[in-house]
Amino acid sequence: MNFLKEKGMSLENQVKTWYDIVKRPYSRDFANNYTRTRQILMNGIETEAWGFKHCWVRKLDDTELKKLLVNIRRIEDMQQTTVNWLSPVNQTVLDTTLGYEQVAVDLTAWLAQNEDDPYVRETFNFGLLEDFDHLYRYSQFANLIEETDPNTILHNQTDVVIGRPTQYHHNCNGLRIRNPYDKNSATPKTKVNILTLISGEQQTHNYYAEHGFMYGNSDLKRLYAEICDVEEEHVTMYETLVDTNETPFEKWLVHEFTEACCYHNCYKDEVDERMKMIWEELFQMELGHLHEAAKMYEKYEHKDPTEVIGEEEVYPCHFESQKEYVKEILNKEVNKRVDKDGKYNTVDKLDEDWRSYKVQETLNKNGAPSEKAIHLSIEAIGRDIAIADEDLLKKQGDLLDKSLEKYQAPNTITKEEYKKFNKIDNKIYLY
Repeated sequence: MNFLKEKGMSLENQVKTWYDIVKRPYSRDFANNYTRTRQILMNGIETEAWGFKHCWVRKLDDTELKKLLVNIRRIEDMQQTTVNWLSPVNQTVLDTTLGYEQVAVDLTAWLAQNEDDPYVRETFNFGLLEDFDHLYRYSQFANLIEETDPNTILHNQTDVVIGRPTQYHHNCNGLRIRNPYDKNSATPKTKVNILTLISGEQQTHNYYAEHGFMYGNSDLKRLYAEICDVEEEHVTMYETLVDTNETPFEKWLVHEFTEACCYHNCYKDEVDERMKMIWEELFQMELGHLHEAAKMYEKYEHKDPTEVIGEEEVYPCHFESQKEYVKEILNKEVNKRVDKDGKYNTVDKLDEDWRSYKVQETLNKNGAPSEKAIHLSIEAIGRDIAIADEDLLKKQGDLLDKSLEKYQAPNTITKEEYKKFNKIDNKIYLY
């Protein structure tokens, strides 16, 4: 489908009543888990588009263009309200957090496998294992604080086991900077894939920053603070993949194209008929926004918009179980680290003065909240909350051992402790 040839919904028809803006939420207990992940991602996609236009308008002295941008931005703000408020009232912050991390794991794995640029793909794979570990750490607290079986949210589509340990995600943030793509040679798919992941990670950071205080448990608050810091690093990592030479009009095109692709992806994949109608309406609205961006690109830059976004849609928002792919990356890359000059290295080859050691030692001096999550599970139920097939569960200790660095937080769980877990049925505490 060539979106520029589709009619879409005109701007004058896009302002809705409050009754149209606020829709009935999906059901926490009966909705498909990927209905939830689509809702979470599209919340971030809309927030990113809204924020981009705010930044641009603050630097713009063209009054007519400003009027167009602020009008579209207002509609996007209404769209974000529609999407965000699809969350049910009985879905707790921890429930939603498990949904956010399922977005991060399964979306990043999908994008990595469908990315043509090997450098971008490697960046996606590196972040994937960190989000995978976040899901594991939050699952301990979901069970401890709310007695939640993580699969009430994950629906058995995403494994819950150790990844690259969260205590090692804290880097000298300058090391996270990636090399940008070349806007003239990068494919529209690469541009859309990156912007989709930026939006998702940025929204995850914002959610943790805005909701992590809502529990009275100080250890859980510290875990939200710790993982929120990692999400900040992830946003840095993905946003620096973008070519800084893109003009605002090119960026606008990519934003609107990304929104349209994602909503159309949601519409095609959705299993809930009511939600499907919502995605379709929002897709038609985004086509209207894309047409405006294309017209302005032609007017101000005198170029064909297909040079930026091509003539075919891409599929950046597809959700399905990624267990096998994640397992493959775990086995290959759990000991991978980001080293000097933006290159990757393995734990055993890091220099003694690796810049991230000092950051980790400072932050984790009194213990890592992510490690405390496991200790608390051990105290409460005698093991961690781990959900996967037996083969992967038995590898937990080896994956940890392979990933441990020279510096370890004083409360680091040992390989030997993990081996003890393997003698206990991991399901007896969940059912």
